[in-house]
Amino acid sequence: MREILSFLPARRTPPPAADCRGRLLDFTRVRIMGVLNVTPDSFSDGGKFFDLSHALEAVARMTEEGADIIDIGGESTRPGSAPVDESGELRRVMPVLERLDPSKGSLLSIDTRKPAVARTALDAGAHILNDVGGLADPHMREEAAWAGAPAVAMHMRGEPRTMQENPIYEDVVREVAACLEERAGAAEAAGVRSVWIDPGIGFGKTFDHNLDILRGLPAFLALGRPLVVGVSRKAFVGAITGVKRAEERLAGSKVAEAFAALAGADVIRTHDVKAAVEALKMAAALARGRAGDE
Repeated sequence: MREILSFLPARRTPPPAADCRGRLLDFTRVRIMGVLNVTPDSFSDGGKFFDLSHALEAVARMTEEGADIIDIGGESTRPGSAPVDESGELRRVMPVLERLDPSKGSLLSIDTRKPAVARTALDAGAHILNDVGGLADPHMREEAAWAGAPAVAMHMRGEPRTMQENPIYEDVVREVAACLEERAGAAEAAGVRSVWIDPGIGFGKTFDHNLDILRGLPAFLALGRPLVVGVSRKAFVGAITGVKRAEERLAGSKVAEAFAALAGADVIRTHDVKAAVEALKMAAALARGRAGDE
């Protein structure tokens, strides 16, 4: 246990609060981003929330459980997945966004790689743009800047269809951190006022790469931007724990999420909000060394 904890950084000063289009989000505690896949083929929930009524029920439940952000996506990015066209993606996400009130409840994030989807969702009141394409497309940076929205730059090598075909790095932590620093700088130069970074666990990485990134999170903290980490239900968790079904990888996911929080992550992206809230409360108590809030 001493070896595991020896790498943990001293508690840093939180990054600046983000103006999420008129609603302020600070990082004085770890924030929870709940995942809502309105797709028929996501790796973790396989169409469970494709129906509008089920999707809206999930938003209400995750908000009640403590999600600070709901991340709504209409295109599966699981390894090997095929792309969805712009109109198809809009048909999936817009009915949900149009039924939600952006002035209350959890903040709303649109998870997309398409500038037109980003603009339409932001027009409808989404607060945050989450781009698994890493804001490589200058039009994505322009949409976030135009809307005055925070933007998440996630690292992915290649495309979802091919990203797991023999990914190779000389130093995965150094290379991913350098890429995110470059992308974040480009977004800021384009006028995006709050850029968050996500090392993209499972996106063009082997299982060992994922572990290296989790142990190397201090390198991402050094970039000085809000750090998003998503490990929930991912294949490397199943490989380690022996749990084949994604929806059953709860225990391993929560351990990895608590580990990321103790290492300094600012936002945990998760499918299981209630369990994540409990895990992060435990992680916070361990970090403080006492049970109380103060």
